[in-house]
Amino acid sequence: MTTVPTITLGPLLFNWTADQWSDFYARIADEAPIDRVCLGEVVCSKRLPFYINRLPDAIERLQRAGKQVILSSLALVTLKRERRMCMDLAASGDLEIEVNDLTMLSHLKRDQRFTVGPLINVYNEGTLAYLAQRGATRVCLPPELPLASVEMLSHEAIFYGIEPEIWAFGRVPLAISGRCYHARVHGLAKDNCRFVCGEDSDGLGVDTLDGEAFLAVNGVQTLSSTCCSLLENIDQLISAGVTSFRMSPHSGDMVAVARLFRRVLDREIEGREAGDALGTLLPGMVFSNGFLRGSHGAAFERA
Repeated sequence: MTTVPTITLGPLLFNWTADQWSDFYARIADEAPIDRVCLGEVVCSKRLPFYINRLPDAIERLQRAGKQVILSSLALVTLKRERRMCMDLAASGDLEIEVNDLTMLSHLKRDQRFTVGPLINVYNEGTLAYLAQRGATRVCLPPELPLASVEMLSHEAIFYGIEPEIWAFGRVPLAISGRCYHARVHGLAKDNCRFVCGEDSDGLGVDTLDGEAFLAVNGVQTLSSTCCSLLENIDQLISAGVTSFRMSPHSGDMVAVARLFRRVLDREIEGREAGDALGTLLPGMVFSNGFLRGSHGAAFERA
């Protein structure tokens, strides 16, 4: 079990160009103080062909930089070719798999170790016990849990030998659907979407009828409008038993964001100072920690 808090970079949820994808992970490998990186397509299987040939180079560069690489599975498997993708992923080699849909478990060997992504509904001890029995080594808890639930599940995870992780930065994944919202907004069908989701590097903002920011859409995925930031809550979370903190890739300077997290985890600066620095670094971003603090999810309460 990890004793020093670690940082995980979750899989890219958005549709970036292949060059953006390669440049991003090259910089993460060379400059970011991150312990592990999740690679792979979680949201839409139609995006994978654009960068699949670049995966081996990215994996090699990240590993050479001392980072653990994890391969992430799809969050919603609906087609025969997507089931084949899951089968191929399970048999792809020695890298650990991140399960984002429980159907993925049917493709893993009984003794195959895996991690669990935040899209799996791990809400109680029974679910943790089952995942531990199946071979889970790390569980990223759902981002909508309050602190009391995080503490209870973290201690239970440690009891079962599972590393508890929390969603600590990024727009919060709320739902995923068989329909493509991005395509519908542009008057297109899902099967002829023209990959318009690529026009919005951090998702497409959705406002209420009153003009208030409400959600963000990312192809078939619904995200929060706000960006979760738990920088100011790290001490509370470590006391609650959390040992790993997950950042979700966005178009801002993720190396600088990772450095802020690392400095707080290493107790070089206080969380509130890091939170102020994050606001300066990403001036257009609205932050939230409301799920953790027990109010509505879009709220932000200073530590």
